[in-house]
Amino acid sequence: MSSYGAITPGTDLSQRARDLVRLHDAVIGGSPGAGRPRPLVSRSWERVMRIGLDPDGDNAREHLGRAEVERRRRESPLSLVVDELRQVVSAVADASRFLLVVTDADGVILWRQGSAAVRRQADILGFVEGAEWTEQVVGTNAIGTALAETAPVQLFSAEHYEQTQHPWYCTASPIHDPRTGELLGIVDVSGPALTLHPAVAALVDTAVRLAQVQLWRHHEVRLERLRRSAEHVLATTAGPLLLVDDDGWVAHHAGIAVRSRISVPRADRALAVPGLGMCLPERVADGWLVRPVAGDRAVSAVLDLTGSPFLEVLGRDAPWRTPLSPRHADVLRHLWRAGADGLSAGRLSVAVYGDGEHAVSVRAEISRLRRVVGGLVETNPYRLSGGVAWRVVEGPADA
Repeated sequence: MSSYGAITPGTDLSQRARDLVRLHDAVIGGSPGAGRPRPLVSRSWERVMRIGLDPDGDNAREHLGRAEVERRRRESPLSLVVDELRQVVSAVADASRFLLVVTDADGVILWRQGSAAVRRQADILGFVEGAEWTEQVVGTNAIGTALAETAPVQLFSAEHYEQTQHPWYCTASPIHDPRTGELLGIVDVSGPALTLHPAVAALVDTAVRLAQVQLWRHHEVRLERLRRSAEHVLATTAGPLLLVDDDGWVAHHAGIAVRSRISVPRADRALAVPGLGMCLPERVADGWLVRPVAGDRAVSAVLDLTGSPFLEVLGRDAPWRTPLSPRHADVLRHLWRAGADGLSAGRLSVAVYGDGEHAVSVRAEISRLRRVVGGLVETNPYRLSGGVAWRVVEGPADA
């Protein structure tokens, strides 16, 4: 049995369902001494009761339209592995009377497959493609509770908050991007409560593991495709370099220790890369060539404060220019004056705000500024990049 399973081998499902119905009615009705459900279920019921959902199951159901479902499917990384997920259950779904359901990270059902008879029952419940199956909408259920608990969940019969869901079991597990850990969605197997088998949780675990392996394989294939498409550039480029995709994942490296990922490159932003120094990414094929700018082609930056402030950076290729907010221009000016020693958050707070009480605001401003200028601003302490020749134009005499 899985560590999160709702039953154990040999459980009398009918008796267990009756016991849970009595417990549900007593707890939801506020009867003293009614006992408590499992801790996970208790936490979920408390969350749902605070929201004020109706345990009788009359809560509103709204479904996204077909066009929106299709859009979410196209944009979901799980579209790459949904066929593999289907294969895990397709051989036994009809015989076992359950459904495979895959949602996105919002809990919206994007794919549903399995027993035709169970699909018809699910239609009546509103357990359909396009429905949002979160605790906030439909109460305690494996999909929504797995999202809330960020953990696998199995619920049986009246462990569901809504009475209309009591005839069901559901077993759900989050699925994450194996590269970043980002939540991509939920894989769920649901069916009539009295057909629950202890092995269902293991089936869901297997499906999630398979999907994450396949997602990693798709990632490797994309990087290999990028390497092949950029072979002509790599063959004629000397010196240390990285070839990365649009998310900064490294497809090829030369003259530098292997790194799995760097900051996301942009054509209009300098990039500081450990082992390479200051770089200006160059678009090649479907990715980016990242290499240091050295010698007489070094990066230089001009902070112009004579009118509406802007920053101009010159490097290997054509210069790029970006407008700056007055606050960001002020931050850059203070960092320039501080020199190589830079400034702590507290000292920068004094310089920008006149006191040291705005360190949190300073950190937020630096974060926003780095989204604009990238590695031109370094941290710990905050300072301008030493790999860039800086000039600040504050008035006509500086021009």
